[in-house]
Amino acid sequence: MEQNHQSPASIKRPLLKVMAILLISLVIGGIWLVKNREKEALRELSSAPDRNPDFALYVTEAINLEKLKSYGLPIIIDFGADSCVPCKEMAPVLKELNETLQGKAIIRFVDVWKHKNLAEGYPLRAIPTQFFFDREGKPFTPSESIGVPMQMYATKDTNTHVFTVHEGGMTKAQLLAALKEMGVE
Repeated sequence: MEQNHQSPASIKRPLLKVMAILLISLVIGGIWLVKNREKEALRELSSAPDRNPDFALYVTEAINLEKLKSYGLPIIIDFGADSCVPCKEMAPVLKELNETLQGKAIIRFVDVWKHKNLAEGYPLRAIPTQFFFDREGKPFTPSESIGVPMQMYATKDTNTHVFTVHEGGMTKAQLLAALKEMGVE
């Protein structure tokens, strides 16, 4: 009987080809997964498909403040950054309030380190800084009892109130107190 012996080199050659094909497939699959995860993350950041994009938490394009005011809801716009400590502390609170108050208030977040141009026209001196507008689209005028220090900006020529601002981090309780004064139940 004749035995068919293959040399070790002849066995290794097809094995190497199979391993190379597997490796290339894994690399392509990995790239595909990474790209799709990035797309999914961006979809999650904006908002659910059935929600109005004006109510999405994360802002990546210029804010149309007049359009937001037209909804007749209180508005809080937080200017911060993903990598500043007080901003990181506020992030889960903003996310929660944005989700739970859909249709009752508009809560937006602008990362000014990623999107510097979106802060143009707003008197930012520090981050985080929150801007407040009432249901009528006017700058919120807080009562003394709110217990949160806020600055009010007015035009120099007519002394018209244009912005109500809080500089620094805010707790959930403080944000809710401001929202309550603005008419959110």
